Amino acid sequence: MAVEVVYRSSRDLERLFMDKAEADRHDKMLELAEYLADVLQKAVPSLTEQQVEEAGIYMAKNRDVFARAFKSQPDALSELLNAPAEVVEQAEVADAVEAPAKAAKAAKATK
Repeated sequence: MAVEVVYRSSRDLERLFMDKAEADRHDKMLELAEYLADVLQKAVPSLTEQQVEEAGIYMAKNRDVFARAFKSQPDALSELLNAPAEVVEQAEVADAVEAPAKAAKAAKATK
């Protein structure tokens, strides 16, 4: 019988990671996304909960680009405008929602 070590993000309990550092990065990204969503909801109350959540996750995943833009390099945002990142990011968000269920099923199947 093989033993496999997996790590779980404290903010996404169903998603499993093979590397602790990756789980920590995911947890920090989700924490940032949560704060961003709260700020966006306060700034634009007409946004739905899903919209602020998606925007928060998008901004958190692209934090490096936004950080450069906020540090006097507004043209850094052109990376996000010119790349088909919107489609990629939406797919990643969908994967992030579906992956925990798949990982949990896979973990149960291996037991």
